[in-house]
Amino acid sequence: MTIISILGAGRSCGPLIDYLAGHEDSNLWSLRVYDMNADMLSGKVGKHDNVKSYVMDLSDMGICDGIVAGSDIVVSMLPAFMHVPIAKLCITHTKHMVTASYASPEMKALDAQVKEKNLCFINEVGVDPGIDHMSSMAILEDLKQKGATILSYESFTGGILAPESPDNPWHYKFTWNPRNVVLAGAGGSVKFIQEGKYKHIPYNKLFRRTEFVDVPGYGRFEGYANRDSLKYIDIYGLQGIPTMYRGTFRRPGFCRAWDTFVKIGATDDSYQMEEVSIMTHRSFLNSFLAYHNTDSVELKLMHYLQVPQDSPIIEQLTWIGMLSDELVGLEGGTPAQILEHILKKVWTMTDEDVDMLIMLHRIGYSIDGVQSRVESSMVVKGKSSNDTAMAFTVGYPVAIATELVAKGKVSQRGVILPLKKELYEPILAGLATQGLRFDERVIHVED
Repeated sequence: MTIISILGAGRSCGPLIDYLAGHEDSNLWSLRVYDMNADMLSGKVGKHDNVKSYVMDLSDMGICDGIVAGSDIVVSMLPAFMHVPIAKLCITHTKHMVTASYASPEMKALDAQVKEKNLCFINEVGVDPGIDHMSSMAILEDLKQKGATILSYESFTGGILAPESPDNPWHYKFTWNPRNVVLAGAGGSVKFIQEGKYKHIPYNKLFRRTEFVDVPGYGRFEGYANRDSLKYIDIYGLQGIPTMYRGTFRRPGFCRAWDTFVKIGATDDSYQMEEVSIMTHRSFLNSFLAYHNTDSVELKLMHYLQVPQDSPIIEQLTWIGMLSDELVGLEGGTPAQILEHILKKVWTMTDEDVDMLIMLHRIGYSIDGVQSRVESSMVVKGKSSNDTAMAFTVGYPVAIATELVAKGKVSQRGVILPLKKELYEPILAGLATQGLRFDERVIHVED
């Protein structure tokens, strides 16, 4: 019997465990789940009699070594920085590995060793990265088989609040890693290619250079560019493509308000602030504004942003408590860390909240001189603040990929992404059985 060990029982592990434990072939494998948090383990595993759970300190590589040695497949749902140490243990003990996270340069450097051991380490098989790769490759390969020339590739993904969630002027709460949201786009200019011209957007302009996109049935979204779209030209085999652009969706109004934090410097993660223990939300905001002995924080902010008193931005900042006298509640931190802490107070999902994951691909092509565009979209809604769309769209593809490895249906070896048909075809088919499917339409340019 194949022993599958899942390391970590965090947000996306519920659907992963449910799928593997409830699968009709679950008698082919023994499922073991490990985490430091007993309550989290119980919540994810408690309803499955055929799953064993263990409370263990997974930061201890000695403990992890023993777990890996006793496994056949290791599914790492740990923080990204732990994947490479786990991968090295898998090489030592000759075990396959699956993870949803980006394949880091350090992970890719293990490729030769993984191949030498005749193993497959599947990376980037969550939602973004993951479902974006697989759904894109399915369309691109189909078009290429029809003799199409690919002219443009645009893709957007966004995790936001579903429309039925309580009203919120940002239309947003954290549905995944808050730190990634606070630091989105930081660290240099973003880059992409548009109609044959290379484009760069500096971080201080990123949230003003957005575009509106309408998704049938779900309304209007605002997209901002991801950091590096150009690397996907090689990943997807689209050398010479005139347009390659990947972005993130938010609801209209979010980016303009978020730009406030970028402008004033509140997303800076490079230095520690002073007197954080006595800092309030209001004084945090004020620390980035010019000194004036009589002007209020509100007035200085309006002058700095050049917006009127009734600006939606002021309403949004007020709604998240940025102008309140509540203590931040930290002993120290960088501006970005403090901002994240403040936002988690109001942007953490409650029992009334339901999230929504939306993904849209727009792929332009020509066949026999006729230009057309495929628009392919997937919208997934969560069921509750625990059973989230983000958890479904990360957990299920990881589970199906693990199933394929367990059944010996993955012939590729090395550090791989789900870019080939033997992976993306069955995973997309499996996702469809769970209600995660894409709607497609073809638009002819002359229409």
